[in-house]
Parts: sequence; C-alpha cells; structure tokens
Amino acid sequence: MTNSLTETDIDDGDEYEGAAPESSPITLKLTPEFCGVRLDKALSQLLSEYSRSRIQQWIDAGHVTVDGQPARGKTTMLGDETVVVAPQEAPEEQAFKPEEMPLSILHEDKSILVIDKPAGLVVHPAAGNWSGTLLNGLLHHAPALAGVPRAGIVHRLDKETSGLMVVAKTLQAQTDLVRQLQARSVKREYLALVWGQPQVTGRIEAAIGRHPRDRIKMAVSQHESAKPAVTHYRRLATGTLDGRPVSLVKCSLETGRTHQIRVHMQSIGFSLVGDPLYGKPHLASVFARQALHAFRLGLVHPASGKELEWSVDLPADFAALLDRAGVGGTALD
Repeated sequence: MTNSLTETDIDDGDEYEGAAPESSPITLKLTPEFCGVRLDKALSQLLSEYSRSRIQQWIDAGHVTVDGQPARGKTTMLGDETVVVAPQEAPEEQAFKPEEMPLSILHEDKSILVIDKPAGLVVHPAAGNWSGTLLNGLLHHAPALAGVPRAGIVHRLDKETSGLMVVAKTLQAQTDLVRQLQARSVKREYLALVWGQPQVTGRIEAAIGRHPRDRIKMAVSQHESAKPAVTHYRRLATGTLDGRPVSLVKCSLETGRTHQIRVHMQSIGFSLVGDPLYGKPHLASVFARQALHAFRLGLVHPASGKELEWSVDLPADFAALLDRAGVGGTALD
C-alpha cells in the first residue's frame, strides 16, 4: 500500500506500512565464543536485524528452542547448542490485513463508499488496536482498496463516536475528497448532548494541539504546532439528566481536528455527556460513551460533480439517552 498522499484532515495518524509475511524458522549453531553468554544477548548479536525486545517476545512466547527445548532469555549458553528461532509478525505488521465484519453501507459506487460507523469501532490501526478496525473491514469488503492510501479513508471518527463517514475507492476520488476537506466544503454535522445550557448559537475558533501534560488528550492551544479549528454550534433543545441541565446541540465542522467537538465544547464550559476524557469524572457513568453522532454528510461527488447529502438516524443508545433527558424527537433542522 502506498502512502504518498498528503492529508490535512487526518490528524495525528502515522503512515503505516504493509504487512510482512512470517519468515521461515532460522536455525543457528552456536560456537564456543558464545560460551557463558545469555541466550537473549547471543540472539541479539546473531539476529541484529531484529530488535532486542522483539527477540525477547519470541523467547517468552516459546518461539525459540535450544536443542529442541524452550528456553528462557537469561539461560546461559555453553557455545555448542542448536538454536531454532521462528520469527513472528509484530502486531503492527498485521494492521493492513482484510477482516470480515458487518458494515452499514448507505451508498456505494465506483468512486466512494458512505458508511454509518457504529460506536466502539476503531477507524485506523494503531497501538492497542492493530486489528478489528474499520480499515480491516474495508479491505475485506473491497480488496482493491489495498492500492489506495489508508484504504481510502479521508477523515476519521473517534472510536466511541457513531455516524457517517465517506471512503474513497480510487486514488483520484481520494485526492478530490481531501481537496474538498481542505477547502472546507464538505458538510459535516453532528449531534451532541452537553452538560449545561450554552447560548443558542455560537462559533468556536480556537487552535487545537496536544495537551501539554497529558499526551492522550488534545487541548485548545496557542503553541506553534497547534492547528486552526472552527466549530459552529446551535442549541436545539434543553432538558435534564439525573437532575442536571443538559442541551442537545448541532455542531458543524469547518475543520477536522482530533477530538475537535469534544475539545471545543469543553473549552467553553459545556463538556459532552459521557465523555471519559474531557468530561467531569463524577458524571462519566451517566452514559457509556461520549454522546456524539455524525448524523449528516454532504459533499460533491468526485466523479459526477453532483452535490450529494446523506443523513442517518440516531443509534438506539443515543436515542434512549435523549428520551431520558426529555429531548427525544427534537427537530434537527
């Protein structure tokens, strides 16, 4: 898979390499110079193309034998043993493998796919989630996506955010969609339930960068590395949840920064209900995820040039939450 495309709306994502096949077992006959040397250190010298930590993982998992028997890394060698190493793929090397999974596809043609992503599904492979991602499912659904950077993904949704995403099926379509995102012409509207009652309408223009102390979080920042971000919001309804005021807001994005809506709404004092990262800890148990759903998506079709728009209903858990808060059935326009 190539990774030549520059993408401004896919933030903090590494460029991934394709998977490498498992290697055949490596047989090593130790010589007297390794007498008194620990197994892990001997292998680090003999297999310098692999990292020490990788070799230790293979030893711990039983993929290394000494004279036909599993051995510990700290075992001292005599210098005449036969060591067999069965190299294993690192988890990240399996990141771009197709995996069968159900996909809720609203639209598909030769150029694009529009998907309703469920909450709980990770979009891109990354540390801790090298498999079972939307990317893996896309590669199974449309194997030709292996020839498109990031399997055609041009924007992301957080793991626990549900809703609409567009995926390019060709390099030409991906280039066009990325340009639309750069030009801020893609229409992306979200529904969020927030704590408190913000003013009826508002525009938040505040750059977003890494939190200075917590590297997992993003934050409004004036650091030179922070990226411009603009969110428009409109309050649709107000209600109460567990005796506290809440508001249903519609958020429209001009930019697509990591955690943008969550960070922006928290920055003005109205964190999302259920947000474990930016919300109030003592209120995190009210809802099992951040109450955020990408319900509307509009763009110009990269092949036909037609203006297209899709919308999707709220998932059951979000709809039930709005009913609890007394704002279920609110008109969205």
